[in-house]
Amino acid sequence: MTQKEKTNTYTTTNYNELSIQVSLSGLSFCVLDGLSKTIFCIEHHPFETSVTPQALLQKTEELFREREILNQPFKKVYVVHENDLSTFVPKPLFNDKHLSEYLKFNVKIFNTDFVTYDDISSMGLINVYIPFVNINNYIFDRFGEFEYRHFSSILVETILHNHPDVTTPHMYVHVQQGHFEIAVIKDKKLLLYNTFEYANKEDFIYYILFTAEQLKLNPEEFPLYFLGEIYEGDEFHEIAYTYVRHIHFGNNHCRYRMAGDLQTVEPHRELISVNSF
Repeated sequence: MTQKEKTNTYTTTNYNELSIQVSLSGLSFCVLDGLSKTIFCIEHHPFETSVTPQALLQKTEELFREREILNQPFKKVYVVHENDLSTFVPKPLFNDKHLSEYLKFNVKIFNTDFVTYDDISSMGLINVYIPFVNINNYIFDRFGEFEYRHFSSILVETILHNHPDVTTPHMYVHVQQGHFEIAVIKDKKLLLYNTFEYANKEDFIYYILFTAEQLKLNPEEFPLYFLGEIYEGDEFHEIAYTYVRHIHFGNNHCRYRMAGDLQTVEPHRELISVNSF
């Protein structure tokens, strides 16, 4: 595993909280001192290649063996499931007796799959998804009771909650290793959410422009906000700037203090980590 973002000096207390983000392409975790409201650790451990759910469990167990900071009692533990096995449903159309029905048009579902949902009631949305059940079982065996959500719930809820009250459609692009998410917001409502895999900058700009075309958004007019693993001047930022006029970097809207070296983290990064508590 490759480690990024250093852990600052920390004290084991009864108030520390852990958030761990799991995906087939890597693991991340974030530790919050709930007493001082300070985040003192964010780490990313990407895998060289995508793994199976069974191998993901092995990688998770390995991470807990290797990282001393994870071997302490936590007041609260949160698991964030990152995959493309999800869909948003308007709350008035939702019925919890038909969870698989919402997913079957976009996701291949097996009879053994466990389907659950996040209730984003403040935004009038339900996010139906398939979590990594083996990871949930491992975390429960290790820590007991914990909370879990889908990463897209955190992403969309944070964007919607902080979106300005304007009628102009805004596009938000959240970039991660090998894939990115697009959320289009209008009148503080979710107009579109989708996730795309990319291998190069041409894939990247194609899906952005394709989404704009489908929604009849003029690249000369709509504002585009970047979040996540993208930087000013890199090839993805540059190619987007060639085709879209109004490009900005968004904000992770962190409610906590950042300790030590983490204070240098750019504001458009780590949205999922810092909003997962």
